[in-house]
Amino acid sequence: MFELKPLSEGAIPKALKKAERYRLLNEPRQAESICQDVLSIDPDNEEAMVMLILALTDQVSGQRTGSETHRVIEEARRLVAELSSERDRAYYSGIIIERRSKARLELGGPRTGFIVYQGLREAMRFYEQSEALRPEGNDDAILRWNTCARIIMNNPNIRPEAEERADPAIE
Repeated sequence: MFELKPLSEGAIPKALKKAERYRLLNEPRQAESICQDVLSIDPDNEEAMVMLILALTDQVSGQRTGSETHRVIEEARRLVAELSSERDRAYYSGIIIERRSKARLELGGPRTGFIVYQGLREAMRFYEQSEALRPEGNDDAILRWNTCARIIMNNPNIRPEAEERADPAIE
């Protein structure tokens, strides 16, 4: 239908700054498009990959359809696998799972507490892997781990399955 116009290589830094601004303005689809433009001319640009992972996961919410959520999660996972750093692969895997879990919490439904608990605990395991590989002074994985822990501790409905079944209100 249309042939997309390529960016010049010299425009990449400015384009990535724009993508970050669009993310901050809660326009992740615009940021996604910019990152795709960058990656079309520089497929190994890890800054663009990370920005795209974040823009994609910004789109995950309980308000989206299952197919939309599936698309962005699968694309984000594909990009994570391409990152060169084991620490980054663990960290951004955690981000994907954490955001998917928070979207599930927003959506609600049967067994939500258990599903969200399992997801957040999985994200926390990825953050622990990332933490073990972090450079000095980079505590990003610790901050994310603490966020997940607080979500679990502050929401009595988020708990392991055994506790969920033991709740007399559920029986």
